[in-house]
Amino acid sequence: MLRDEIVNYLNLLNEKLQLQDVKGEICLYGGAVMCLVYDARPSTKDVDAIFHPSEIIRKAAKDISDEFELADNWLNDGVKGFLVDHPKKVFLNLSHLVVMVADSEYMLAMKSLSARIDGTDSKDIEFLIKHLNLRSVEDVYSIIDKYYPRRIIKPATQFFLEEIFDEMQNDS
Repeated sequence: MLRDEIVNYLNLLNEKLQLQDVKGEICLYGGAVMCLVYDARPSTKDVDAIFHPSEIIRKAAKDISDEFELADNWLNDGVKGFLVDHPKKVFLNLSHLVVMVADSEYMLAMKSLSARIDGTDSKDIEFLIKHLNLRSVEDVYSIIDKYYPRRIIKPATQFFLEEIFDEMQNDS
């Protein structure tokens, strides 16, 4: 999904909530944030989010997926198992839907923990490192430590982060 498509679907969710006179709240993560907030990439395959009221928003999202022939999980809450308390900011404040996004430090912590080398995580992490003006793997760890205990960080994450910094140095 492209940036404009995601915004359109969020506006449609708002309209569906308005028809039911329901106020909803969504917090976005992952690729959607990288597209919408940072313009770091043109698209994402789905929208990772937590939302409330979950059943009403889930039903509205299903209606949108049927109408626009999207994957049933275009809006999904699979990310909820990985979340801890973190800062958020409002991205869109619509009549019946407030759309929030995780801040850049938290996005970096989450992306670093997942560290899927074969996906877009590497480019997203590199973008966030530059955005936050970080200079070392330890700078990244100091951010991760704000949210997650170090014991849950996979050893591969350190190598992954070191590789990203090496590539960044070689590019400069």
